[in-house]
Amino acid sequence: MRKLAEKNPEKLVDLLQERLTFERTSVKLYDRVLSLMASSGEAQVHAMLDTMQAHRDEEAEHQEWLEEQIRALGGDVNGETELSRLVTAEARGIEQVILAQEPQLPHLFHALMAAELVDNAGWDLLVCLAEDADDDEALDTFGVRLAEEEDHLEFLRQTLTRYAENRVLGGVLHLPTEL
Repeated sequence: MRKLAEKNPEKLVDLLQERLTFERTSVKLYDRVLSLMASSGEAQVHAMLDTMQAHRDEEAEHQEWLEEQIRALGGDVNGETELSRLVTAEARGIEQVILAQEPQLPHLFHALMAAELVDNAGWDLLVCLAEDADDDEALDTFGVRLAEEEDHLEFLRQTLTRYAENRVLGGVLHLPTEL
């Protein structure tokens, strides 16, 4: 990430802090969804738990990795930045849906997919910046995380598609268990 940080390290820290704030939120959202899935009593939902737990664990790894990078650049992992405040405000609506008292599982997956869309866009931006800076090391590490986020998003897309097919077209609900 050396090349990427050469011109404006404080702006890079701000951008990484934004990602960190969102990853922390994602872990919290996944924890809530996993808890509700585990208590649902639906066998198909229980069959999804391992995949959803793996996605949550990847979000936690992204959080830890970002903390390391921010520290290495001299940033404060507990500090607020312009972009971290922005993403906190943006995520409030998604959190309201997921933290609601009696949410419906399809609504939880829908809100989580909205979060994953934002998450994907954030990592994609970092990949583009690393490409522009010709920083192969950063490109590789950002690319790995973007690929993981794309898997999360695809799983949630499949889940919501199956719910929509069931609700609109009828028939038996067949939720995905893995990609």
